[in-house]
Amino acid sequence: MAIQFGREICGNLDIAETREWLVTNGIGGYASGTVAGLLTRRYHGLLVAALKPPLGRTLMLAKLDETILYGDRFYPLNTNRWRDGIVSPEGYLCVEQFSLEGTVPVWRFAYADALLEKRVWMQQGANTTYIQYASVRATAPLQLGLKAMVNYRDYHGITQGNSWQMALDPVDLGICVTAYPGATPLYLLSDSATATIVHNWYYGFDLAVERYRGLSDREDHLHAATFQVTLNPGESLTFVASTESHPNLDGAAALKLRHTQEQKLLGQWKASRSIKAKEPPQWIHQLVLAADQFIVDRPLADEPQGKTIIAGYPWFSDWGRDTAIALPGLTLCTGRSEIARYILRTFAKYVDRGTIPNRFPDVGEAPDYNTVDATLWYFEAVRAYYSATEDDALIQELFPVLADIIDWHCRGTRYNIHLDAADGLLYAGEEGWQLTWMDAKIGDWVVTPRIGKPIEINALWYNAVRSMANFARRLGKPHQEYEAIANRTLARFSRFWNQELGYCYDVLDGPDGDDSSLRPNQIFAVSLPLVGAQGIAPLLNPTQQKGVVDACGQMLLTSFGLRSLSPEHPQYRGRYGGDPLQRDSAYHQGTAWGWLIGAFVSAHLRVYKNPVQARQFLEPMANHLCDRGIGSLSEIFDGDAPMTPRGCIAQAWTVAEVLRAWFATEE
Repeated sequence: MAIQFGREICGNLDIAETREWLVTNGIGGYASGTVAGLLTRRYHGLLVAALKPPLGRTLMLAKLDETILYGDRFYPLNTNRWRDGIVSPEGYLCVEQFSLEGTVPVWRFAYADALLEKRVWMQQGANTTYIQYASVRATAPLQLGLKAMVNYRDYHGITQGNSWQMALDPVDLGICVTAYPGATPLYLLSDSATATIVHNWYYGFDLAVERYRGLSDREDHLHAATFQVTLNPGESLTFVASTESHPNLDGAAALKLRHTQEQKLLGQWKASRSIKAKEPPQWIHQLVLAADQFIVDRPLADEPQGKTIIAGYPWFSDWGRDTAIALPGLTLCTGRSEIARYILRTFAKYVDRGTIPNRFPDVGEAPDYNTVDATLWYFEAVRAYYSATEDDALIQELFPVLADIIDWHCRGTRYNIHLDAADGLLYAGEEGWQLTWMDAKIGDWVVTPRIGKPIEINALWYNAVRSMANFARRLGKPHQEYEAIANRTLARFSRFWNQELGYCYDVLDGPDGDDSSLRPNQIFAVSLPLVGAQGIAPLLNPTQQKGVVDACGQMLLTSFGLRSLSPEHPQYRGRYGGDPLQRDSAYHQGTAWGWLIGAFVSAHLRVYKNPVQARQFLEPMANHLCDRGIGSLSEIFDGDAPMTPRGCIAQAWTVAEVLRAWFATEE
């Protein structure tokens, strides 16, 4: 599918400001904005650099305000909304078309008989953004002016200028911006424009989405310099924003390299599925390209090619849980098993007391380990990798780490994570801590604590121990102990089945007893590969599996994922929005999660054995590629119709699980 909008979208500000684009650089940096060119988030910018890859993300170039002088008429191409609500100028009215070339956003500005194209992309492996302007149709020269609006702050922050004096120094082909002594310099360069230093603060940019999120919604940016050039018909200008003093200014070569890299990604993917007879639709091609945006470098002293996965743009860092869940879809389904290998080896370096990190903080080096499921998902990522590659060498290398993880869980580790000897089920949780993926916390209030024996944790545990037994057999190591542990879990897993309701309890043995809330976590007791694979005893019998799938399908399923709580529950929240308290209290109390559609499709396929029908549940995502985060898939959606997309505009595990489930319906 070609992602392309005309004036019906671009000329309607109410719609155009909700369509957001994203480009990334493979080390954690990115650029993002709206089709309208309007800033609506604190996270928007043309260069959000990863100064300590993959983190240390810093807004350096907020935007370029473009103007055209053509003939004797002046045309503003930029759009700004100010603190008083006034939109001025209204450059979006000149946007005749917006499209994606792979992941590269392209605008076509039409004025009089002229047409100007604009493209934005980043150099892979560098904090360098390219903005290229080409006069593709005109009957006379045009004068292009670019006002460079700069900043220097953490990407979560917000700036009030207050006459902040930055150092602006002329350099060959542009200027160098140094926000303060010791700050990383920003180089604003052009292959042909003339730069004039200005240093003038623009106050009161209105950030509408931040207001919706209950956060500060006013920001100031510094007009550092104006770049001007005359373009004859057919000529182009390349503007470069970089933390490097001498980036490549050859825009044509840089753009060709980017397109070549994307074609290589598609080529790898197609080669990996050469035995498949039917060509996937174009929207799946787009998802393969989107998948690459989340894969970034995390170099270590003893693992210089370390890799990780950014959980979501624009605000998440790399999380252990999200990385493990997303790995199969982002790497194995796209023909990039070598990337999967790097990621698995990287996270093995961080295992501590039998757990991998929950997340890596934006500031500081010590990771957080408050998770019970991330480590179990890591096992599933290893299993999926081995199933795709039969890489005995990596399994041999990781086996001591995996064995140590199982041992820690059996004898007990942090946050009261331990195997209950009485029933062979895994218990986790302490007051004040959120350990599962339902991890919203407001101050000291854990919204969904789920202390006890959560169902998906025990399904993952069973899947992990069965995987470990298989690895041990493959390597000629003792496997009987792992089989015995799995069998003890299997023997008492039936405790989760609620005969009266016809589906499973969400948590057993919690502080208030067993939790019968209808939540999507039980779907993993059907969908995980080793909970019912051929030759391995299933956790639930066929009737129970059907009950789980039907309950989730009838009460939790939406067009874009599963609701996190049944609409019939008194605590159900069908709309996600408002201030942080309102949002976090709804996050797992009815909000629909895109990544869960993958598990639902896998479970439905297992129960009903109808791949055509299972695939139909994924098809609404094709249309969603043209919505909030153009060319990618959102993190969450309202539980109530029309399931408006919310949260991150591009979420790793949503993209990954749609890809994984799509290809699962082929096999």
